Amino acid sequence: MRLIKKHIFLQALLMIVAGMTMPEGFTQSAYPNRPIKLIVPYPAGGAADITARLMAQSLTKSLGQSVIVDNRPGANGMIGSDVVAKSPADGYTLLLTASGPLVINPVLYKKVPFDPIKDFAPISLIVNYQYALVVPSNSPIQSVSDIVTKGKASPKELSFGSTGIGGGGHLAGELFSLMTGAEFTHVPYKGAAPALADLLGGQLSFTFEPLVTAVTMIKAGRLRGFAVSSSQRSQSIPNLPTMEEIGYKGFNISQFQGLLAPAGTDSAIIKLLHEHAIKALQEPGNIQALVNDGGNRIVGNTPSEFEAQIKTELNMYGKLIRDAHITQ
Repeated sequence: MRLIKKHIFLQALLMIVAGMTMPEGFTQSAYPNRPIKLIVPYPAGGAADITARLMAQSLTKSLGQSVIVDNRPGANGMIGSDVVAKSPADGYTLLLTASGPLVINPVLYKKVPFDPIKDFAPISLIVNYQYALVVPSNSPIQSVSDIVTKGKASPKELSFGSTGIGGGGHLAGELFSLMTGAEFTHVPYKGAAPALADLLGGQLSFTFEPLVTAVTMIKAGRLRGFAVSSSQRSQSIPNLPTMEEIGYKGFNISQFQGLLAPAGTDSAIIKLLHEHAIKALQEPGNIQALVNDGGNRIVGNTPSEFEAQIKTELNMYGKLIRDAHITQ
């Protein structure tokens, strides 16, 4: 009996010692072992929210853990982005955001509560989305040259709308003005829908309309499209040339939606999330929703490539905002 008790005691002692000397991660379950929160810094139903829900559905299946979309709108995307920037770097709080909080707000606003480079770990750029230069189908304007000629002859008479100061449509319009020397009146709105309504109603002369709505309206005969704002044609409407193709060299305004984690997140977690994000972007249903229905171009680049793009666009938009004297 004493030998049995001694044997049991020795076994217990060995287990305790083994537990003390094993690597810390050995006794922990593999990542992820609980639900992941995917924060979107915009209201539900918007473009970034739609992308986030598609990605969340795919990641839930491939990771084996629930990925839950959490909308945290406000301050032009800065509230939700700041939540992620200040969250634990454990892979359980992620950010899916459009360009604004990362590459426009930091050069537009005097105070931003986070550093777009130091406070985030890029995982992958998900999609790029474009804008189309459009006018109402009943407009007397028949070409881009007509807009430029009128904008020079009668400065500020022509107006263009956008979703707000610093939005992609606004910046495209300001770049158009800088490159041509024509002057237009910018009318900011609190969203794409009221700007489109006023364009169709004749209260605006033109807009750089998000492609997802522009394609539908062009095909329905309600808008006349002249060109897309990015350096590549869109798969959604390939017959529409780029601004560069019609003579405006260097014109390139497109925005992105990307996936990021808090800075300091373990590189193995970033690698795993990147692999599963790329897998999600290859699913036929997501391609249909993002490209054919959404007017986007799927990218799916590496974390280092995404980080380089953020740095490049910070410089690009910084110069444009300074040159156009845009203030907020």
